[in-house]
Amino acid sequence: MSIITSLTRMWLTHSTRPFSFKNEYDEQLSFAECDNLGLYVHIPFCKNICSFCPYCKEVYSQKKCDRYIDALLEEIHLVGSQNKEKKRVTSLYFGGGTPALAADWLSEIIGAIREHFIITEGIGVELHPDNVSAEVLQTLKDAGVTKISIGIQSFQEKYQTVLGRKPVDVTAVAQALSAVHFETVSMDLIFALPGQTFEDLKADIDTAFQNGANHIAIYPFIDFTFTESTVPTMAKQEKRKLLDAVTHYCLEKGYVRSSIWTFSEGEHVGYSSMTRDNFLGFGCSATTLLRDQFKINTFSVEEYCKRIDEEKLPTSLTLRFSLRQRMVYYLFWTAYSTRVHAADFEKFFGVKLKRMYGLELSVAKWLGFITEDDGVYSMTLKGTFYYHYYENFYTLAYIDKMWGIMRRDAFPERIEF
Repeated sequence: MSIITSLTRMWLTHSTRPFSFKNEYDEQLSFAECDNLGLYVHIPFCKNICSFCPYCKEVYSQKKCDRYIDALLEEIHLVGSQNKEKKRVTSLYFGGGTPALAADWLSEIIGAIREHFIITEGIGVELHPDNVSAEVLQTLKDAGVTKISIGIQSFQEKYQTVLGRKPVDVTAVAQALSAVHFETVSMDLIFALPGQTFEDLKADIDTAFQNGANHIAIYPFIDFTFTESTVPTMAKQEKRKLLDAVTHYCLEKGYVRSSIWTFSEGEHVGYSSMTRDNFLGFGCSATTLLRDQFKINTFSVEEYCKRIDEEKLPTSLTLRFSLRQRMVYYLFWTAYSTRVHAADFEKFFGVKLKRMYGLELSVAKWLGFITEDDGVYSMTLKGTFYYHYYENFYTLAYIDKMWGIMRRDAFPERIEF
């Protein structure tokens, strides 16, 4: 897998230079001039640890959570105060972990962020199904939350058992959602579980939309090496058949496809913490993407708090982009939305997309991966599958390696890909 990703990197960047993450960082972050800037906050606590989940988290304790939130507030002020004027940002997303375990803190965290930033497109929070009660939802809404994403994974007990989760109380979830209204109610579903069929996924999709969701995200199961999951992966052709069938079904139902794995009831409904040109991340394991660099905070809650106590940024590793590397990163994550606008690329980089990647775009069109209409490159069904397939390679070659190391070492010296 690493050979495929390395060859792709060298081809697209026109260089043998690797992506080199080093144990260094800038005290002053150059976000003031960034357009389309998003914000992300990580809450790394869960009541129970799911074996399949790769994200940075640990078992919740109120004492540790309180200390962590104090440090998180300090990091927000440490970074936010670097800009003299309030910075306009597109959105704010809370992920985890289980952010609802800190629901009573969210109003204070959002207040701290609003001291430095003006949020223009809403605030989203990820939820475990157990947290979907009218009381919790009202607390979130009162804090200013406008969007929620519920990690259902599957409504079917047989797959909840496979994932080590307890069954979802569909009635309780639906009642809570009907009591407290949000602009977006997204539900996460997992596909490519062992033995999973289109009928299984169709039932999950229908159940989601019939019980309060106006947006769904259907993510593929990925077997990370550092998790304790023993769930076997599905074969490539089975995955493709399943993804194509789900896509056809959702489009036939009139749902709008907003990314590789997301569908909604309308163009105005969205939930994505990834598709931003630039973003600032707060909390342990949170990442920051700027024009010239990508940085990632330490995965250790203890070391995160210590760094903040010293009034230092909790950055563990920083990647300094070459221009071509930044272009590749931009295109990879922009393509997640299933389309790339040549005008947006030119605005961001000051150079035409065809000038930089005309050959690659021609090859992609010839292979049937994309179509072009007035400077907008859109993925075909074939293209979306192979994007998904390559994303698996990327995840296992890059993210799996990096996160595996950072879970063991709070501040590794260097990681190269």
